[in-house]
Amino acid sequence: MRRVASSWRWDAPDGGGSWDLHIEHVGAPTASVRMLLVHGAGGNAAAMWPYAAHLSRLGARVTVVDLPGCGRTIRVRRGRRSVSYGDWQQLLVDLVGREHDERPLVLVGASMGGALAVDTAAVTGLAKRVIATCLLDPTRPGIAAAIVRAPWIARLGLPLLQFARGPAANPRIPVRVLTPMSAISNDPGLSHAVLTDPCGGGGAMPVGWYRSFLEAGPAIPPEQYQGPPVVLLHPAEDRWTMPELSLDYLGRLHGKTRVVMLPGCGHFPSRSPASRSSWTRFRMSWNRCWMTSGEAAESAMRGEGP
Repeated sequence: MRRVASSWRWDAPDGGGSWDLHIEHVGAPTASVRMLLVHGAGGNAAAMWPYAAHLSRLGARVTVVDLPGCGRTIRVRRGRRSVSYGDWQQLLVDLVGREHDERPLVLVGASMGGALAVDTAAVTGLAKRVIATCLLDPTRPGIAAAIVRAPWIARLGLPLLQFARGPAANPRIPVRVLTPMSAISNDPGLSHAVLTDPCGGGGAMPVGWYRSFLEAGPAIPPEQYQGPPVVLLHPAEDRWTMPELSLDYLGRLHGKTRVVMLPGCGHFPSRSPASRSSWTRFRMSWNRCWMTSGEAAESAMRGEGP
């Protein structure tokens, strides 16, 4: 399996400093379709490797990136502020523009990366399809309270985040303190691996990043979305983000959408022996979505639209 790592010096807007982004390309450079795989909170490019490898075997050139504050991406010049969710949104827009070529692009978002993929498609206009395992708009009533680790965090902790500005935005809080990271997978072994990964679920983000995520919302209101078709590929046994949270978002999206539920799969579907049947169902659903995306890509290359 061809896997090439590279770095890219990226300057965050509004005094956000500079980052050396860790980027990996998986699959044949001459593949007819490109895919950008976007991780979520507590994730990184390495965690996406099984999915990137599978998608590349289907004939795609897959790109994965460690978003600022995650994985092997490092900050090389401090700015006037800490990293924000808006940086994640802007980085993906810039990355898609940087790597754009004549081949059709499919954006694939896992967990929080689902909404980021939709944002990127909406802003750039360069994608032919979006596939997401989760779609969250934390500005909607009740969403933030539904995705934190405990009810008291929603009642007491989240309101305090509005004061996380200036120097108060810099202290780092482990992701597992605010979120139910133990529910990342229905496989206890995988959950433990994620929780103990200092570059992933065992890591921390600045307080200001959490505030910016809760305040940001979609880059473009879903009702005004003019992007490509969106496929929601949602785990049916997700104990972190219930399917109804994503279905609320999807129902507001203007344009073509489709829902594929993954029976027996948790938030982070695994391929461990304990969950082999879930992984098989996950791969079969990926393949169905890939076939649809491939057909759209071929039509796009012929000039027939999505």
